[in-house]
Amino acid sequence: MKYKETVKVVSQTCLADGVYSMWLSTENIAGEAAAGQFISLYCQDGSRILPRPISICETDREKKAIRIVYRVVGKGTEEFSKYTEGQEIPVMGPLGNGFFKKNKSALLVAGGIGIPPMVQLAKELKQEYGCKITIVAGYRDCKMFLKDDLSKYGDLYVATEDGSFGTKGNVIDVIEENRLSADVIYSCGPTPMLRAVKAFGEKHNIETQISLEEKMACGIGACLACVCKSRETDDHSHVHNKRICADGPVFYAGEVEI
Repeated sequence: MKYKETVKVVSQTCLADGVYSMWLSTENIAGEAAAGQFISLYCQDGSRILPRPISICETDREKKAIRIVYRVVGKGTEEFSKYTEGQEIPVMGPLGNGFFKKNKSALLVAGGIGIPPMVQLAKELKQEYGCKITIVAGYRDCKMFLKDDLSKYGDLYVATEDGSFGTKGNVIDVIEENRLSADVIYSCGPTPMLRAVKAFGEKHNIETQISLEEKMACGIGACLACVCKSRETDDHSHVHNKRICADGPVFYAGEVEI
């Protein structure tokens, strides 16, 4: 079930250049949200009509709070970065379909702003199933936001583009260098990375789930602005498309073409 409600900022901190962590108090969303889902935040500036979709990084059901970690990429997210404790924000969520959790060993692979959803996923896999969890995170440099959060739930390996920490290169370089494997791969990040993870999963016959990143308009599947090619015909549009916001953002890798 999705809700439209006004939430309040509990706290906000800057984790790295242009990357912010914000906790929000919410009446309903925290109790319903699952790893891999997202929320749509509406700006206070009336000239920005469309909401901004941001993945849920973490939930605290006892405190009725959710955490988002986002990067400033435009006027909307720049506005959010200036919010302080007590600020009210119109929000819709939780939206989309999250990861399909399995009671199997897990390899979580993420890059850039695809890293935040992995915190809640790792937490749920650990707390609900006690899974063996290996995490591979790719960063630009040694400013590794959420590194400590991730390492609480599994064995963490890091790749940096500039080689300032961990393996110099990308997430696949880390996986191959350390001969990492698992029964299920869960992944979120930029499309080139997901394409490589999908190929790796197919090569080694490992079930692979990917969470696609895409610009969204409505966030509920009505406008068809965020579609990707699929193997099966979509029940909504009757063509080989999937709506990332409504049918995803998480898919089995074999379902979609990227």
